[in-house]
Amino acid sequence: MSLLEILFVALALSIDAFAVSLAVASAGLAKGIRPAFRLSFHFGFFQFMMPILGWAAGATLEPLIASFDHWIAFALLVFVGIRMMRSRSDPSAGSLRLDPTRGWTLITLAVATSIDALAVGLSLGMLQIAIWTPSLAIGVVASTMSLVGIALGSRLQFRFGKAAQIIGGMILILIAIRIVLAHTVLGSA
Repeated sequence: MSLLEILFVALALSIDAFAVSLAVASAGLAKGIRPAFRLSFHFGFFQFMMPILGWAAGATLEPLIASFDHWIAFALLVFVGIRMMRSRSDPSAGSLRLDPTRGWTLITLAVATSIDALAVGLSLGMLQIAIWTPSLAIGVVASTMSLVGIALGSRLQFRFGKAAQIIGGMILILIAIRIVLAHTVLGSA
């Protein structure tokens, strides 16, 4: 696998991390260096680790998860998207506002955006392609694209104000729908 091919795969896998980062930042939920670092680090780390896990699992795991991995990503993204929209529209949520740059919400987003990387690792393992260079490239590109999404989303937040969190939640749900469509309707075409 050439370096150019690896970079194209990495870029394709980082689109979800970019979109989620854009949504989170546009909702005003990734303000400051620490939240931006946590988001980009976790997205990059999970995108780095998932191909390695997939590669190590090889052909054993692939048949077990191939039929429903996209549904897991869908459920996780819809869950976080709905929580984002509810925390903005429910004034009683107050101090319990969702922070997608911390805790289980961050882990949920990182897993949801990196499930496709697990499948890439499975494929590379079946093709007997060394995993370290592709995995490192995937992680670095995902982390970088996440930072780009945060930078762009921060600018959108100023434009859309309070509605941005609801828009961000809707974006996560649209990403979830795109994942399912790509694996079911479009994948069978």
